[in-house]
Amino acid sequence: MKKFIYTLLIPIFISSCTGKSENQTSTTEDHSQHQPAETSPAASKSPRTSAMALVDGNHIHIDYSSPSVRGRQIFGGLVAFGEVWVTGAHKATSIQFDKAVKIGEKEIPAGKYGLFTIPGETEWTLIINQVWDMHLADDYDAGKDLVRISLTPEALQETVESLTYTVEETSKGTALISIAWDKTKIKFEVKNL
Repeated sequence: MKKFIYTLLIPIFISSCTGKSENQTSTTEDHSQHQPAETSPAASKSPRTSAMALVDGNHIHIDYSSPSVRGRQIFGGLVAFGEVWVTGAHKATSIQFDKAVKIGEKEIPAGKYGLFTIPGETEWTLIINQVWDMHLADDYDAGKDLVRISLTPEALQETVESLTYTVEETSKGTALISIAWDKTKIKFEVKNL
């Protein structure tokens, strides 16, 4: 009888030590797109995620927290009009370029930067700042802005539940970056130098 119990318990003990059940299979993730591992929805109401694209040899990478609407009033409510917003949640959103780019009329060297916005009812301000490593906009300093351009928000018919960034190459060396949440979308162009 003891031998029978040990035979049953040893596989259970081994699988609990490895963290895998007999039915689980080991998978190898494709890290070529730098997609973060999926996390449990209960882990965070504003999970960290990223958006990226390779634009004519220039890897553009945006790292942000993606909050959800969850029945709340977003713009003019949770996100105040006329105030600097990290355009995400918690830690500031960062944008990184492997090569120098141009946004609006401003040239930006390769590097990693903070991406902020100032939402408004009829006009938004996009900000690229030298500092990307901060909590919310607590240490935001307008004196370190590299880019400030005005954008016209687009009203969406359908609600975008989770804040979503996209980076899409629209022509050789040019990308369109869009930010959509709730019923609002803004977009701006990035050109390789």
